[in-house]
Amino acid sequence: MLNPDGVYLGNYRCSLMGFDLNRHWQDPSPWAHPTLYGVKQLIVEMHNNPKTSLEFYIDIHAHSTMMNGFMYGNIFEEEERFQRQAIFPKLLCQNADDFSFSSTSFNRDAVKAGTGRRFLGGLLDDSSYCYTLEVSFYSYIMGGANSTIPYTEEAYMKLGRNVARTFLDYYKLNNSLVEKPLTSIPNIRSNRETSPGFNVTFHSGTAYEGSKAERRSMMNSRDHSNSS
Repeated sequence: MLNPDGVYLGNYRCSLMGFDLNRHWQDPSPWAHPTLYGVKQLIVEMHNNPKTSLEFYIDIHAHSTMMNGFMYGNIFEEEERFQRQAIFPKLLCQNADDFSFSSTSFNRDAVKAGTGRRFLGGLLDDSSYCYTLEVSFYSYIMGGANSTIPYTEEAYMKLGRNVARTFLDYYKLNNSLVEKPLTSIPNIRSNRETSPGFNVTFHSGTAYEGSKAERRSMMNSRDHSNSS
């Protein structure tokens, strides 16, 4: 938790000093934003350590107006990177009835430049994925239903377990990428939401395994071959 003092006072956005901490990632102050400053330093150290692979950053927030769980992701110029980051939300949509892929969006709005998702998405290399996971304060709608279901503590905990399950599915999928090429996310259930805006494709041998240096070398080689 990056805002313990604010949450203790009942704030859901601002810290004890009145700062919206998710707008100060670009230049956090060790005095005014000590938790951001410390976490940012740690992430930068991990990113610069060749022995460390920092593959995911997920900032978890509650949303005061929208329903269900959904994600915000980043937009990149490289089409493959842009498509690859849609994998995790799609897999989560398969595992969680209360997660909405149709509400998930990818953007680079200027007003969000100071968020952790935007700042770290620009700092980390293309083997890392940065998201904001938003979950409604209030309720969710199951696929095909018209009535809302209030969130309970158990429902929030279930979504957390489904996020963990999605990590397992994600890495199982990566292991299969080494064996054969995939043309789509497998086993999309018919009653789950899908997004017609994404056609995610993969190629055998993409850089998901090995050390950070090996992945960077493979990605650079692929980029050079694509540009030639």
